[in-house]
Amino acid sequence: MAEAMKELLGRLLDAPGPSGYESAAAAVWREEAGTFAERVWQDVSGNAFAEIGGAGSPTVMLAGHLDEIGLIVHHIDTKGFLWVKPIGGWDPQVLVGQRVDILARDAAVPGVIGRRAVHLLSNEERDKPVKMKDVWIDIGAGSRDAAQKRVRIGDPAVIRSDTLELGDDAVAARSIDNRIGALVALEALRRAGEKGARARIVAVGTTQEEIGARTGGGARTSSYGLEPDAAIVIDVTHATDHPQVDAHEHGEIALGSGPVLGRGAAVNATLFEGLAETADRAGIPYQLQALPASTGTDADGIYMTRSGVATAVVSIPNRYMHTPNQLVDMGDVRHACELISTYLATLTNEGGFESG
Repeated sequence: MAEAMKELLGRLLDAPGPSGYESAAAAVWREEAGTFAERVWQDVSGNAFAEIGGAGSPTVMLAGHLDEIGLIVHHIDTKGFLWVKPIGGWDPQVLVGQRVDILARDAAVPGVIGRRAVHLLSNEERDKPVKMKDVWIDIGAGSRDAAQKRVRIGDPAVIRSDTLELGDDAVAARSIDNRIGALVALEALRRAGEKGARARIVAVGTTQEEIGARTGGGARTSSYGLEPDAAIVIDVTHATDHPQVDAHEHGEIALGSGPVLGRGAAVNATLFEGLAETADRAGIPYQLQALPASTGTDADGIYMTRSGVATAVVSIPNRYMHTPNQLVDMGDVRHACELISTYLATLTNEGGFESG
């Protein structure tokens, strides 16, 4: 199963899917879900659903967002250069010199991100951080007319990069955030069924998380429709085990030390304790993270849906988030799948998730 899971992850990571344009990644996810789930569907927001135990109780939602950060073409100048705006939170420094795929109507159009060479910058400019307005995409077109035959305003783009396996268990890719969470949601669903879970469990590959801070994105629309009793959100969180990170400010989160259980205002205490006690009994390593207010995940769009949803956050430690080379440890991924599925197998319809 470990190799099968890694193969699925590779297909998910390679599928382009910036916020609002997740269809390719969602198709991979639904195809895999169709090999074991009782029911698979999608909604108008593009969210992908896979269900087991349709007649069971309680209803538990497993949410992992399918979208990644990207770029969107907003202007084509007279010389055929493409000017872009960010989809999600970019550090523009990492864009300089990257190769991209523009997801055009007929086929992906390759391009490179251009900026004036360092030799053409003044001393003052060299010391300033790069801003989005300082870079453009060059597709080798000589004019606006030539460029418009290949791309349109509103076409999205993603970094063109290969998935790398580093060492025995580390994987690096541009779309780790959050195809890794979408993978865990699906694999935990599979394992929960194999363990005889009696709850109704619905895994959801959600959309538009990277741009959903104000709206709640696909997490809000999907949870509103499902009306779950509880939700477990699976996302990535910042690993702090690399140079130049202050643990006093950001906490201690390390690759290979297990999934991270969040604690804070948005996290239901009963659900958290159930996951922590399950991990302790099963000998599954885990780490803790304080989430004092909003979580920065799909949980923010779920936990106050309708009359409220008991919500937990399980995160995978991730180095170099929102870069083309985000890095995770597959041991943490496997432990997250086992923890969530083992907990789900213990649920009955006899108790609720009320805290306090």
